[in-house]
Amino acid sequence: MTTTDYDIVIIGGGMVGASLACALADSSLSIAVVEGREPPTEWPEDSFDIRVSAITRASENLFRRLGTWDKMTTLRVQPYEAMEVWDATGSGHIHFDAAELGEPNLGHIIENRVITRALLNRLRSHDNIDYRSPASPKRLLLRSGQAQLQLDDGKLLNARLVVGADGAHSWLRQQAGIEVQERHYRQTAVVTTVQTGQYHQDTAWQRFLPTGPLAFLPLPEGRSAIVWSTSAEEAERLLALDAADFMAELGEAFEHRLGAVTGVGPRGAFPLKGRHAREYVKPHLALVGDAAHTIHPLAGQGVNLGLADVEELASVVLAAHRAQRPVGSFKTLRRYERARRGDNLLMLDAMGAFKALFSNDTPVLRELRNLGLDLTDHAGPLKNLIVARAMGLGSLPGKP
Repeated sequence: MTTTDYDIVIIGGGMVGASLACALADSSLSIAVVEGREPPTEWPEDSFDIRVSAITRASENLFRRLGTWDKMTTLRVQPYEAMEVWDATGSGHIHFDAAELGEPNLGHIIENRVITRALLNRLRSHDNIDYRSPASPKRLLLRSGQAQLQLDDGKLLNARLVVGADGAHSWLRQQAGIEVQERHYRQTAVVTTVQTGQYHQDTAWQRFLPTGPLAFLPLPEGRSAIVWSTSAEEAERLLALDAADFMAELGEAFEHRLGAVTGVGPRGAFPLKGRHAREYVKPHLALVGDAAHTIHPLAGQGVNLGLADVEELASVVLAAHRAQRPVGSFKTLRRYERARRGDNLLMLDAMGAFKALFSNDTPVLRELRNLGLDLTDHAGPLKNLIVARAMGLGSLPGKP
């Protein structure tokens, strides 16, 4: 049986796992990435991925440092310069504009496959990273001083640190016996891409319906990515509609803000559930991204939280490596957990509260949220603070 020793083994080669590998690569650490499915690297030019991410300025800056941003922009990214949010049950609305803040944009909408492809291209350029795909872990053994993984092909990988970047249903988290606190949003997200009669104006649009938020996110070529959060039963019904009926209902739900919906791509759906691991770390083991936490997509913060995990864990591990301290020790890894767990929990709680507030047709709450939207729209400093937080910045660049 073949055994290979590494400093770090990352389970999961998606956006978060590949980012972590790239963040650790400019060092003498030996790294393996284990990915069960080889992601697509080629696709028809006229096709769009139904899964997209709203990438904040902080995440963009990380991709720049990793040397992957230029590749993403070459493939396809869409900056958005404004956000328009309004309530379907009242007059409340709020408008965010990059120009008012002296910023070129508020962020970028990028197809997940574009992000992954750019990261894998970069990952494969590093000699100290072994990319093992398709390969899946079958057994975990945590020993004093190291972790050992057995893969589905029988090979053994020894590591001083094994990292779970393997998603919401993390195999590593389950094997480590780490419990998860779950929050049932009782919603399912219907996703697709559409063409509309009017240009999206480089704006991210979101209408809060009593059943859940409906987002139109700008894409290149005037298309928009749709994230329509609703009940599981309604999502099933929407998926079963023919294209013409779906486009008609979607346009009506969106108040035809961009004219008629004139084209629609493949549709998909996924249930929404909040999760938070009770522990992020154990000796020689750490969780990042969706393996540690999942969140409602209404603010588009999911992958950005995972990339913030990446930045912190890489910083902690590299600092320990430079100081010749054990990279997988519990003392080292606790620094990562302390830095990230509170921020992630705060965002999880905030999104849960937003979901409860806006996916509700109670008259008192309806009046409160409409008033809150209107007041915030006219409160410049508060609005700027909200935007700075959404962009992943402590404060706006150049501002105190």
